[in-house]
Amino acid sequence: MSENSSSQPIGFKPLLRVFGYARPAHFGIALGIFVMLVSAVLGLVIPQVLGWLIDGPLQTGEVVQVWISSAIVLVLGVLQAIMLWLRRRFVLEPATKVEANLKFDLYSDLVDLPVSFHDKWPSGQLLSRAQGDTSTIRRWLMFGVVLLVTNVITIIVGFVILFVMSWVLGLVMLVFSLPLWLFTYRFEGKYEVYARRSQDQEGDLATRVEESVHGIRVLKAFGRGGDALKAFTKEAEGLRDTEIIKAKTVGWLWFWLIVVPSASFGVVLLFGAWVVATEQITLGGLVTFFATATALRWPIESIGFLLSLTADANTASTRIHDVTDAEKTISDPENPLTISEPKGALEFRDVHFGFKNSDGSTTEILKGVDLSVNAGETVALVGITGSGKTLVTALAARFYDPDSGTVLLDGVDIRNLTQEELHTNIAMAFEEATLFSASVQDNVLMGYPEGTKEDLDKALQIAQATFVYSLPEGVDTEIGEQGLSLSGGQRQRLALARAVAARPKILVLDDPLSALDVHTEALVENAMREVLKGTTALIVAHRPSTVQMADRVALLDGGKIIATGKHSDLLATNARYRFVLSSLEAENERKEVEND
Repeated sequence: MSENSSSQPIGFKPLLRVFGYARPAHFGIALGIFVMLVSAVLGLVIPQVLGWLIDGPLQTGEVVQVWISSAIVLVLGVLQAIMLWLRRRFVLEPATKVEANLKFDLYSDLVDLPVSFHDKWPSGQLLSRAQGDTSTIRRWLMFGVVLLVTNVITIIVGFVILFVMSWVLGLVMLVFSLPLWLFTYRFEGKYEVYARRSQDQEGDLATRVEESVHGIRVLKAFGRGGDALKAFTKEAEGLRDTEIIKAKTVGWLWFWLIVVPSASFGVVLLFGAWVVATEQITLGGLVTFFATATALRWPIESIGFLLSLTADANTASTRIHDVTDAEKTISDPENPLTISEPKGALEFRDVHFGFKNSDGSTTEILKGVDLSVNAGETVALVGITGSGKTLVTALAARFYDPDSGTVLLDGVDIRNLTQEELHTNIAMAFEEATLFSASVQDNVLMGYPEGTKEDLDKALQIAQATFVYSLPEGVDTEIGEQGLSLSGGQRQRLALARAVAARPKILVLDDPLSALDVHTEALVENAMREVLKGTTALIVAHRPSTVQMADRVALLDGGKIIATGKHSDLLATNARYRFVLSSLEAENERKEVEND
């Protein structure tokens, strides 16, 4: 379950934030409340007409007055229907715009939030907030807030009318309603907890489905579909149990909302007979009283549904603000610097970095990395698995900020640059190639949207990704979600083409050739040598062939760079380097056997 889930009531402050956010919809909501109040007033007038009809025309036998009374009731009913239509008309468009704006702002925050945030949050939790929670808030703005305000006012006005007509009967109705308000108050606190738990469980379930869909090949390859189904079933049953508790809680509220008014009607009928007999009220007045009380039944009974919708919207707002309130630790400086003529020199100066543990402690990975990559130079970064090589490349692209120390681009701390300027000068290709549901061309030119057909073709040729020309629609072929319709090697080549097409000053490659066969790897490396002549490159290397592309090699061990130099020199003089290289080679052989 989400780490932000709560088992305690959260109050209604989140809904106040929704009102602040929904300021453009305030006028439409106010109009919706107004027309609903008009509709409620019309509904309360109808019983008065009926009472006058019984005590007047029906007693005197004036047929014309009977027809007039019937016409008045018909007109009032039609006006009520028009008011209901106007309420939807006034509220629908503003509430839908609020939902769209919520989705836009939530997505904008998700893009801006640092990688450290996404490391901790399951994608299903984020998806459920972007889809389910924003829709819940829209429904509440369209129906919940309008009907809740209107019905509460209607109930108050209705009870005033009842007391004016007969304080005895009104008092009976009020006394019988007191247990109802008490139960409603208790309902709010209980339901809020279950609503939050349910929404978090839905997010966990969405994560489970997404992981299974993306990992379907692994599940099938190892025959673990049954285990995945058991895990899904367990979480689905947990959600079902919570939904049952929610339903029972709402059911009890509905029970009281229906039983209390019905019981009060029976008691009022007994008292009503006595009141009429003692001539404290006319027969028409008694009918008016009961008709008014009947008109109040829907507002009273709707309270249960409206309170549960309000609680759902409240927890939805809380869950959305869990994301939008998250600290944006990676942001542009207030007074950014610019590099007028970037050359592409990259330097790590006494860089320390560690990941926070759940108990608040820190596991330090980098313990003082010092490394200079000159403009136009290619440096291969070598280290055993888990030494922090990928983390070094992530710091270069400012996915994280170092705990201490500095990463510099052309002598400027990258924290003093805008992210746009930094990523204009630095492009990355990752070992795990991520592609988007877009055309081949859009994927490759993502970092250089203004690129020409020639730029596209050149990048594809360098990355040995010309296989795309044989796809059904060539470079216009839509790639499926995450590119899973392509092989691992094909995805890596397209990711490499994307980095090359960006035409950066600095190219950061995190073992982007690991899924290629030896022949294709050699072709890519030969083509890359031409590209790297005019580009600064930092390459995480796992193979001797990749190391040989570099001008220098940096050995990362124990959280520090312990040696730098040419591959041949380190191979001859550094025993630790030989050990690391042989370990990586053995690991690559194992992976190749597994892939075969």
